[in-house]
Amino acid sequence: MAQAAQDLSTREVRAKLADVINDAAAHGTVTFITSHGRRIAAVVPVAVGVAAIEQSDS
Repeated sequence: MAQAAQDLSTREVRAKLADVINDAAAHGTVTFITSHGRRIAAVVPVAVGVAAIEQSDS
């Protein structure tokens, strides 16, 4: 589903949050949020999040 993925630091996400959210919603972009070079969280399109929750419930 996702067309692209990117890694952004927490500092970059703070500065670009609206763009990160729009990219997920409009383009299916997955953004991994990093801290000290390690992935700690992700912003994903709603369909990806729902699928992950449904899969974990199975």
